[in-house]
Amino acid sequence: MYPLHLLANFFGGIFLGNSLPHLVNGVSGRPFQTPFAKPSGVGLSSSTVNVAWGFLNLVFAYLLLELLGGFDINLFPHVIAAFLGALLVSLFGARHFGKFHGGNDPS
Repeated sequence: MYPLHLLANFFGGIFLGNSLPHLVNGVSGRPFQTPFAKPSGVGLSSSTVNVAWGFLNLVFAYLLLELLGGFDINLFPHVIAAFLGALLVSLFGARHFGKFHGGNDPS
């Protein structure tokens, strides 16, 4: 196991975690922020753009986890690196997008 494998698994987890909100919103028919919206990351993109962006994130996750990172579910450091990446991007998304959708203030 090499440090670059762990780094690839970490970023693979980031792309995997980032794919989820885009796919969920896209297949639910709801608009959501993407880098392609105006302004980028703030404005809303169509559900179709979100499905495409979420799927592209899945492709990047696969490339990083499987092809570059040699991800092995039985190796604890691989799992921790990928989960940590997914957790961090999920927490970032919760805070960032919560500003627009009321998630930062539950009252």
